[in-house]
Amino acid sequence: MADERGEINGGFSMDSTESRWVFQDDDDEDASDLENFDADLRFRRHASLLDSEDEDNAEQRLVRTGPRIDSFDVEALDVPGAHRNEYEDVSMGKKIVLAFQTLGVVFGDVGTSPLYTLSVMFRKAPIKGNEDILGALSLVLYTLILIPLVKYVLVVLWANDDGEGGTFALYSLICRHAKVSLLPNQLPSDARISSFRLKVPSPELERSLKIKERLESSMTLKKTLLILVLAGTSMVIANAVVTPAMSVLSSVGGLKVGVDAIKQDEVVIISVACLIVLFSVQKYGTSKMGLVVGPALFIWFCSLAGIGIYNLVKYDRTVLRAFNPIYIYYFFKRNSTKAWYSLGGCLLSATGSEAMFADLCYFSVRSVQLSFVFLVLPCLLLGYLGQAAYLMENHADAGQAFFSSVPSGAFWPTFFIANVAALIASRAMTTATFSCIKQSTALGCFPRLKIIHTSRKFMGQIYIPVINWFLLALSLVLVCTISSIDEIGNAYGIAELGVMMMTTILVTLVMLLIWQIHIIIVLGFLVIFLGLELTFFSSVLWSVSDGSWIILVFAIIMFLIVYVWNYGSNIKYETEVKQKLSMELMQELGSNLGTIRAPGIGLLYNELVKGIPAIFGHFLTTLPAIHSMIIFVSIKYVPVSMVPQSERFLFRRVCPKSYHIFRCIARYGYKDVRKENHQTFEQLLIESLEKFIRREAQERSLESDGDDDTDSEDEYPSSRVLIAPNGSVYSLGVPLLSDFKDTSSSMVEASTSEVVSPVSSNPPVFDAEQSLESELSFIHKAKESGVVYLLGHGDIRARKDSWFIKKLVINYFYAFLRKNCRRGITTLSVPHSNLMQVSMTYMV
Repeated sequence: MADERGEINGGFSMDSTESRWVFQDDDDEDASDLENFDADLRFRRHASLLDSEDEDNAEQRLVRTGPRIDSFDVEALDVPGAHRNEYEDVSMGKKIVLAFQTLGVVFGDVGTSPLYTLSVMFRKAPIKGNEDILGALSLVLYTLILIPLVKYVLVVLWANDDGEGGTFALYSLICRHAKVSLLPNQLPSDARISSFRLKVPSPELERSLKIKERLESSMTLKKTLLILVLAGTSMVIANAVVTPAMSVLSSVGGLKVGVDAIKQDEVVIISVACLIVLFSVQKYGTSKMGLVVGPALFIWFCSLAGIGIYNLVKYDRTVLRAFNPIYIYYFFKRNSTKAWYSLGGCLLSATGSEAMFADLCYFSVRSVQLSFVFLVLPCLLLGYLGQAAYLMENHADAGQAFFSSVPSGAFWPTFFIANVAALIASRAMTTATFSCIKQSTALGCFPRLKIIHTSRKFMGQIYIPVINWFLLALSLVLVCTISSIDEIGNAYGIAELGVMMMTTILVTLVMLLIWQIHIIIVLGFLVIFLGLELTFFSSVLWSVSDGSWIILVFAIIMFLIVYVWNYGSNIKYETEVKQKLSMELMQELGSNLGTIRAPGIGLLYNELVKGIPAIFGHFLTTLPAIHSMIIFVSIKYVPVSMVPQSERFLFRRVCPKSYHIFRCIARYGYKDVRKENHQTFEQLLIESLEKFIRREAQERSLESDGDDDTDSEDEYPSSRVLIAPNGSVYSLGVPLLSDFKDTSSSMVEASTSEVVSPVSSNPPVFDAEQSLESELSFIHKAKESGVVYLLGHGDIRARKDSWFIKKLVINYFYAFLRKNCRRGITTLSVPHSNLMQVSMTYMV
């Protein structure tokens, strides 16, 4: 019924507690696995088509429905409300506390940029006169205003996915509004999660639909979009390597200003010790660390502002002229190539901008915006103005502009605060990397790793031990091998710009597809910011041979890892779909499945969301008996941040009643936490299964009473239109619906759970209530006999006649990643006595 192809966005969003817009397919009765049992079997007219094999060919129309009620939850009879961001209902006082915490988590990176920005710029373009200082300062000021403020704070932060930021959050948002995911496990029922908010038409709807159809029909565009996202993820991880190295090395380097005897080797040793301490305390979590380091960053920003004001008053207030952009023109006119070369240093003033977006899961949009606009930006501007004022009279100190500009009496307190701030800044991209990796893991683009949730209240605050120590090791290698601030700064610029450009492209797509704003605004955003970032990128690439090539090599390696994992996962899933058991085979085996049915319940975990997995046949041939009741459990991640608990589970009957085989799909968002106690899970499952069976019997009874009113197949033409609440008909770029009949069909849709129920055309005469009680009694007896978890592990190997590259990728690289990542069993707290595992290898 509702299909991801059919989402309309723009205008205003609808809560699930109100009626919603959903697409209704004209061929809702098509292509279920149950059709193979009996030609006379039919489905309930307006049931959800969970296992449709031809959903891509379905013709559909958009109708207004009531609130959707799910079939698998203890409180499923309650209409679920739309999921809301966990920060939406906090009080103003709590928002202020969150804004204070953002200082220590989000803004550390951009906050420490005054330590090195002007120094790196003037080492690349030496000062020839005061006009050069004004030109470089003007570049820095407008870079700060355009990239962190205009692009990120005013635009990009609003492209969050229900409070979640980062590259994969943007990709998830796009996947929810267009069918661009390469993993073929999408279901029409996914679009009925309340987080899939549909919107009424806007004047830009036609353009949005054309873009949507173009994206969905082009495999090249789908792959290109995925490659951009994976490249952005790789750059985020690379950024998390170079950020600690740059921040700590530059702050500790201030010792050479205060103590003449300190050499670069001593600076490197102290930096290594600081980095080890930094990554060791990462495990204590964002909330705890945020409350601790928030005051330290507050003092740091106040120090920046105070020193800046002092230097402005003491040295030269005329640097305020740098707000006139004409000095940028003069700077390039005087220095030409060297000025362009210094753009790589200028970009360092905006590093950490991506962290504001990627770390959004830890805080609210408003808290980040408030902190940046009213504290961070003014302090940064004053800090840069103060350094420039000092340099107007001290050109020789440009190599250590910040520490040289600090008043002598305040040097050591400032040095201490600067080092604390640098350590905190190093955490900004580390926490962003944790968030990004969790999102990519949930969407099948990164190997599964152990994730620790550090906050009971805010589930987005996480810690990944393996990644933490991995980043520490690489940061130490970078500091020890490249101790030059200029070379590390260049590597920093490459990693940061890579993420920025991916974000610009994805946000542009969000503007076109989802926000549906005017094309002139979209083009303006794309041309201005992508053009600006490409200009910066050309500057840092020019000096890539200086040593910063190491970060490019690392980013490429990370890209290959995530791409190989995604490629292997897709191949594995597609192979399982092709080799699933046919319903003809199940019919031939009969209700006993060709073996002995022992009392008990078997929960078979598998990734397949349609059909009967081939691994089940392996269980049948390997085990001497099979359980009297089988439930196929599929853990599926959908492209939303969180799935409300009341909408998490779906049930359906896979075979006729006598087989006692069901499918359960457990749907999770990439931000959801899976901490299932097996006893609680089993109890919830049985209660929900009973509710499902009762609802199924009730709907069968209602439908048998209404057989005479069944509409014909061709009641609705193959058109796609939107029927508004006031009765208006909006065209979606295809012929209008000629004969719309607002029958009771939408009411039937709205009032039922997502169930597919087989109904025989010639039902036998029996007492329906007695049959219902008999089946419920059978479930209770099976539960008393015990529940066993059947885990099917499917591995893939390349065929002998495959290309050498495919053999290398599948048999070695992907196999290595699968062997060393966490298996699904680790997320289940199940005693080993209740576990049974079978492995199966597919040749691809």
